[in-house]
Amino acid sequence: MTTGAVQPKLIIHGGAGSSLKDKGGLEAVRGSLHTIIEDLYGMLMQGASATEAVVRGCKLLEDEPRFNAGTGSVLQSDGQIRMSAALMDGRLQRFSGTINVSRVKNPIDLALFLQNSPDRVLSDVGSAELLRELQLPIHNPLTDKRLQEWMEERKDNFSRSMANVVAESSGRGTIGVVVLDHQGKIAAGTSTGGKGFERIGRVSDSAMPAGNYANPKAGVSCTGIGEDIIDECLAARIVVRVTDGLSLMNAFERSFAEGERNKRDFGAIGIDATGAIAWGKTCEVILAAYHTGDRIGDALEMSPQMGVGIA
Repeated sequence: MTTGAVQPKLIIHGGAGSSLKDKGGLEAVRGSLHTIIEDLYGMLMQGASATEAVVRGCKLLEDEPRFNAGTGSVLQSDGQIRMSAALMDGRLQRFSGTINVSRVKNPIDLALFLQNSPDRVLSDVGSAELLRELQLPIHNPLTDKRLQEWMEERKDNFSRSMANVVAESSGRGTIGVVVLDHQGKIAAGTSTGGKGFERIGRVSDSAMPAGNYANPKAGVSCTGIGEDIIDECLAARIVVRVTDGLSLMNAFERSFAEGERNKRDFGAIGIDATGAIAWGKTCEVILAAYHTGDRIGDALEMSPQMGVGIA
């Protein structure tokens, strides 16, 4: 890293909910998240850009079957996997994303390609055409665990109340990465396998500015019940508040207090241009880990009540 450069910072998440049990427990999740943090921070110290680190982080999280994105994504009501992902370059204020794409290992790759396209958000048919154009290999993201979940739920005619689905079973499953690089540039990326058992065609927040947003002042990635995130326009709301002069901590506190009053179920991670790192949740658990430049930490043992943290 060159003299006088900004100290890189990053934070990642693997979803939110009410339990770590079915993801292998606290130490297994911590090990997965911290390993990815170390990888990304090494990249940043070698001069990687925020966008490069975000894309790599999303791919590593998409490739980790314990999280609901990429390989390990949940199934929709018809037994199919449809994934969504978004990338936002904060310096350029440029958003790109793919909605309900199938048969690809890393949906974030499509979002990255679309950063330089005149058409920057594609739905299922358009995403499938782009896959063929890029000649990306066909990949089946289905795991035995996700198939078993779908088969068990099908026995009950998909009667589960999704608002009560815990993190380990889906419902709130998303991954996200927010990075401040050595040039002071911020980027954010978010990817998901969806809510699970949802109506065909349902669109998540992950490929919207409501769930993934960044500008030169701050970047935020959200996780939780997508409809709740959309109703609050959570990522964009937090970033706009920072842009208008609130500290990152105050922007998170105000936004999550509003979410709690409105009985929303979600979490978020963020970084601002000063290097402040923040996370928040209205649910019991947010699977977040971060690197301050001096140390790695995480939010896995936060109090189960609504809360906001900063590093």
